[in-house]
Amino acid sequence: MKPPLITAAALTERLEGGTPTVLIDASFDLADPAAGERSYRDAHLPGAHYLHLDRDLADHAAASDGRFRGRHPLPTREAFAATLGHLGITPASSVVVYDRQGSMYAARAWWMLLWLGHRDVAVLDGGLAAWVAAGNAVSRDVPAPPDGPGYPSSAALVGSIGADALQAALGRVRLIDARAAERFRGDVEPLDPVAGHIPGALNRPFKDNLDAQGLFLDAAALRSAFAPVLAGHAPSKVVHQCGSGVTACHNLLAMEAAGLSGSVLYPGSWSEWCGDAARPVARG
Repeated sequence: MKPPLITAAALTERLEGGTPTVLIDASFDLADPAAGERSYRDAHLPGAHYLHLDRDLADHAAASDGRFRGRHPLPTREAFAATLGHLGITPASSVVVYDRQGSMYAARAWWMLLWLGHRDVAVLDGGLAAWVAAGNAVSRDVPAPPDGPGYPSSAALVGSIGADALQAALGRVRLIDARAAERFRGDVEPLDPVAGHIPGALNRPFKDNLDAQGLFLDAAALRSAFAPVLAGHAPSKVVHQCGSGVTACHNLLAMEAAGLSGSVLYPGSWSEWCGDAARPVARG
């Protein structure tokens, strides 16, 4: 896979050099689902397209077996392939995604492109703020998507695990929860009906991956920060989750940037887990 992050300076150089690049704005706000698209229309990187978390990066249709799949269940690979094709993305495309929220939604888009088998994708480190701070212009022009054919079938470059498989594996995998500490402990729960966490999970809030400027820590600092959580476990034995499979991707991206490749995502995360009263819950 390509390096998961690109700086504003490197992206500027790439674009000024004429390298064809598909830009995607994934800005979103859980409290106001229309806010991300409004902010995109107000200002975005010139030529960028927009992907909406609820419409494009999730599928809220009921599962065929009637089970609740969490607040942001993955779409089918076929549906997401059609979404990428609509933007003209092919296996040869270079893709850069960004947002305005510390890369928490861009990381989900990054992971999903890898899940579909797309290798050349990176997150703009620092998002729109870093782009503007570097002296670059923004635009209000919304480009017409090329509307190409669906992305061709390809093997996933990242792994995922379902709720039943995860429950069977508890105690044999290192489970990392990306939510804020107070939600992990169960002190508060603003989004889901049950407070707490999956038994055996360890807390690594995704915001700890960033510095005061909203940029990812360097690779050495990320490796050092993850070391006590991993406690010697190989990345391939690590499962990431959060509330609904979004900010967990931030920890996946951070581990990739640190050279710790191979961990997997539990897409349903806490929202799916706690939706089944038969599953165990831990607090504290």
